Amino acid sequence: MIEYVRGRLAELEPTTATVECMGVGYGVNISLNTYSALVGKEEVKLWVYESIREDAFQLWGFATRIERSLFLELITVSGIGAAIARMILSAMSPAELCSVIADGDVKMLKRVKGIGPKAAERIIVDLKDKILPYAAEAGMAGATGDKGPAATVDSVVMDEAVQALTMLGFSPAPTAKVVRAILLEEPGAPVEKVIKLALKSL
Repeated sequence: MIEYVRGRLAELEPTTATVECMGVGYGVNISLNTYSALVGKEEVKLWVYESIREDAFQLWGFATRIERSLFLELITVSGIGAAIARMILSAMSPAELCSVIADGDVKMLKRVKGIGPKAAERIIVDLKDKILPYAAEAGMAGATGDKGPAATVDSVVMDEAVQALTMLGFSPAPTAKVVRAILLEEPGAPVEKVIKLALKSL
């Protein structure tokens, strides 16, 4: 069992990271929260979950142990696979997720792609009692970024955001429209913030 990988960050995209350890590059699926934590770093450590099936072997990596713990709790819920769990942890921080589950906020969970009313209710029912130990560890969540006046769209940020959201399963055309609207409203927003905002709108 792989507990974590530590090494040089060879490549980084909003949904994947390649970590080089002793000459071997490990391709790791990551959430947007982890992506934000890795931006600008050269040496990284990712806590790992191994998903082993007959047709695939995947590594899922997390910047913190609390995020991995929440991911592992999410995938115990019927109908919630690794991809949807990653989507949830990209749409909200660990602290926000703990708050949403503790408050029974079905409406907020339904905003995540792939989560319908029944799935949201299952998550809350199954995890409400389990989430308490993680709430204090997750800490307080905060939103960042200041609004600026409307401006031309940063094409680099737009392309990266659209590509990441497409990889998460969204259709390119409507995704591009939403991303463009966000960048017109917040022209200085970094790609990770744009993706988070788009996840709440798509």
